[in-house]
Amino acid sequence: MGLGGCLLLIAGGAILAFAADWQISGFNLDVAGLIMMAVGLIGVAAYTSIARRRRAVVPPVAPVAEPDPLRDDGRML
Repeated sequence: MGLGGCLLLIAGGAILAFAADWQISGFNLDVAGLIMMAVGLIGVAAYTSIARRRRAVVPPVAPVAEPDPLRDDGRML
């Protein structure tokens, strides 16, 4: 689930929890909205932690020069 899906879950859950006044027998829209917002927040946290790991910059390693075994004066390659 991408960041857009997570934000959609949070927005939809907030609408169900705070703005909707529908009454459905056997189903509580307030709880469903809160669950959707919690799942969206968990998704945002997971997405940002994965994105942070992808952006980790590894410093370049300097190449090591070794002497050329075919030359007798010991010059580097």
